[in-house]
Parts: sequence; C-alpha cells; structure tokens
Amino acid sequence: MSVDLAMSFASPALFPRHIAVLILMTVACGFAGNHVAARLAFENDTGLLLAILCRSGVALLILIGLVVWQRQSIRLPVGTRRWQLVLGLLITVQSLCLYSAVARIPVALALLTANSFPILLALLTWGLGGPRPTWQSALLMAFILSGLVLALDVPARLVDTGADNADWWPGIAFALGAATAFAIALWITDHKLSSLRGSVRSMFTMIVVFVAMIVAGMADLVPGGMALPSAVPGWIGLVTLVILYGMAFSVLFISVPRLNMARNAPVMNMEPIATLLFGWMILDQMLSLGQMLGGLIVISGIVILSVRRSA
Repeated sequence: MSVDLAMSFASPALFPRHIAVLILMTVACGFAGNHVAARLAFENDTGLLLAILCRSGVALLILIGLVVWQRQSIRLPVGTRRWQLVLGLLITVQSLCLYSAVARIPVALALLTANSFPILLALLTWGLGGPRPTWQSALLMAFILSGLVLALDVPARLVDTGADNADWWPGIAFALGAATAFAIALWITDHKLSSLRGSVRSMFTMIVVFVAMIVAGMADLVPGGMALPSAVPGWIGLVTLVILYGMAFSVLFISVPRLNMARNAPVMNMEPIATLLFGWMILDQMLSLGQMLGGLIVISGIVILSVRRSA
C-alpha cells in the first residue's frame, strides 16, 4: 500500500526524518490495533464480511473525499478497466484471507505470515520475465523463511495431533493466501496500472471490495458473514477496528507526500511487533521465546530486503 500511496501526490517539502518516522510508527500501531480489534470482534460472533464491509466503507469515503478535493478525473484509460477489476478482487481476497487468519491464530503470527509477500512478489516478478533475484536477496529470503518457520513453531505443530491444530493450519493457509493475493496485486499495480493516480486507483479498488462484500453477504457465501456482534466487547471491537483503520489510513494517505517513503517505508514493518504487544495486553495472546525470536528474524529480514531495494 505504501508504494501505491507514494505515487498519489506531487512532492511537497518533506518532514524531518524523526517526524516522518514517528508518523509511520503511529500509523503502524493504528493498523496493528485494527487487527487486534478485529480478533476481539470475531471472538464475539461478528461476521467476517461485516467487518470488512465497515472497514472498506470508511476507506472508500476517505478516498472519494480526496479524489473530489483534488478534482481528479475518474475516467479509466482504455485497457486498464479489467486490470482495475482484477486488482479490486485480489484485494478483496487478501482482506478475506487476512481476517480469516486473524480469527483463527494469534494475530501477530497471522501478520508475520502475511508479511512474507515481498518474497512472493520477487519470485512472481522473476517468473513473469523480470529480473532474477540476486544471491544476496535469495539468502535474505531464506533467512526470512527460516524465521517464519521458527515463529510458527512448525516442527512442534507437525508432531502435534491435538485439537489446537484444527484452526492452526487453516489459519496459516489463509495468511499465506493473503500474502499471495497481495503480491499479485502489487505486480498488477506496478505493471498494468502504474499510469493511474494512486488515489483514483485505490478508490476503484475499495469500490470493488465494498460491493463484493455486499454481494457476498446477500448471497450468504460466508455463513454468518454479516452477523452482528453478540456482546458488548464485539461491538467495541467492531467500532474500534473501523476507527483505527480509518485514522491510520487517513494519516498515511494525507501525509505520504512528505514522508519520503522510499527511505522510511521499512518503519511500517513494526506493525507485527505492535500487534504482538497489543495481542498480549488485550487478548492475552502470548508467544514463546523461540516464536518471538523467529518473528524478530522475519521482521529484520524484510526490513533489510526493503532497504536494499530502496537504495
């Protein structure tokens, strides 16, 4: 998302780096809190589709406001319409998969797994005729994957036949599905829709997500997908996720022209760390020391990979 947003505006005067880093840390915490709030909502029977509908609705209103304020044309160039539709459907799948993972496994692990998308994007780009990853990048990818295996405690899960695994493996599969959908979406953004202004592209993407949630709800494609929270904590979670996502989304979109994202984007990788802290404080979700070490390896590897690409 940050790369997409960075293309949305002209380049005004940049914030001092310490201010930019502080803003990005705040945004990352907002997105992290959104995922933890979503888990709280899901634990109180809130429908998956309803949560995404509310979240995408807020984002859509923000984007429409920006497009109108900037007086941008919403005419899509010839040849981009089907790719814009595909992009919207991919983000729909990514949202469904990520929230499905959040509902099943510890939130921090869901985000760590979903944040493996840079590896998938590099491999996808190579497979579709782009540059081959350097051996340094390949080693970094292997480093990230080793940390992910440690964070997910895969060896223990392979020998565990207990009931906990009933949600664990589907949760990991959904998180990987989210990473895959997002990687493909980024490839399409860079190679098929780069001529569109970021805010216009994002607006149409959110329109597709919003409409898809309504259609899926009306068709009852996800049982209980539009269910209202069954208890007060569920309502708190739903309202909080909407507020936090809306605030983080707004701050990022409004501030991004002054944040020097090419240099500072890796700061956003603190989101899983913030999620781990919030998950422990609010949901009593705690990882083992080995899992936290694995998470640190994953985040460090992704940051290094991001810095190398932006250099």
